[in-house]
Amino acid sequence: MREPVFLDALTKRSPMSGFKAFLLETNAPGLAVGVIIGLAVNTVVQSLVNDVIMPPIGYAMGNIDFANLRIVLKNNGDVTKDVAIRYGTFINTIIAFIVLAFVVYMLSSLLLRQDPDAPTKTCPYCKELVPADATRCRACTSVLELEPESAPDSTESAT
Repeated sequence: MREPVFLDALTKRSPMSGFKAFLLETNAPGLAVGVIIGLAVNTVVQSLVNDVIMPPIGYAMGNIDFANLRIVLKNNGDVTKDVAIRYGTFINTIIAFIVLAFVVYMLSSLLLRQDPDAPTKTCPYCKELVPADATRCRACTSVLELEPESAPDSTESAT
């Protein structure tokens, strides 16, 4: 078996030809597009969580701003320089992750729909599933009879 072209190009020590072959023979462009789209979706989800979902939740809980929830370990006089456990930001991040995971699941389920399974039948000899229109079992190679509804009608008279 022949090795991929990008490996041949790498052994010739030509960096540009190796990189070009790598890009052409692998899924790198598709992966790059996926990462860029993922970053864009992440930005939208972050805004959705921080600007749309969390304010009503904070309002319903008594005007709580989750971004400011924290446990101060050492007070330095400035809120930005305090040593603190910022669990409110962590809660926002968890909610953003759940929303992002749901969005990715929905998009992938829409884009990656599987074709419905082809009709099958069971081989009477080895009990393996085979396509309904198969004439031989792929497991035991037994000759299979066609189902009555798919068999040609032999009762017709030739006129």
